[in-house]
Amino acid sequence: MEITQLLTRLGEHLGKKILSTGEFRGEHTITLGLADLAEALRFCKESLGFDYLVDISSVDNLGDDPRFEMVYELYSYTDRVHLRVKAAVPEDNPNVPTVSDLWPTANWHEREVYDMMGIEFAGHPDLRRILMWEGYPYYPLRKEFPLAGKPSDVPEVAFTEAAPLAGGPFVTVPTEEGTVAREPRSRE
Repeated sequence: MEITQLLTRLGEHLGKKILSTGEFRGEHTITLGLADLAEALRFCKESLGFDYLVDISSVDNLGDDPRFEMVYELYSYTDRVHLRVKAAVPEDNPNVPTVSDLWPTANWHEREVYDMMGIEFAGHPDLRRILMWEGYPYYPLRKEFPLAGKPSDVPEVAFTEAAPLAGGPFVTVPTEEGTVAREPRSRE
């Protein structure tokens, strides 16, 4: 089935619950309310054949209300089509239903979003940090998190002072020499 046919079926099922649709360079996006997200994703998996969850990510729109946005990238191997599903998440209650029961790989994606942005997933079987240590009080991908990092009181685990960026091991340097010379690992 082509993506337009799948979008028509999705529109028939969800009706006015779809807040907006868009297409850019052949990629189709639908935007829903958070309350309708679980129903829509279940329909995409079980009825439309989107059998592969490519990614789950989040966006911090600091200063906007709602502040956060969840983004789900779906793919159907049968039909060879891609669909992006978005839903806004309020800052005062950053809680989203889990889809780890639909796509097992969502377990890791949701843990990463929780760890980096502080968005929780209701019904997740093991919602704990995946990159930062338990008890870390910040969410590094939020826009208020400083680029230079924050001090840590756990010297055995992390830096005791904010790590400087300028000239650091992970920062490229401007040069006319080419990619190899700009690569941070070439300075080791």
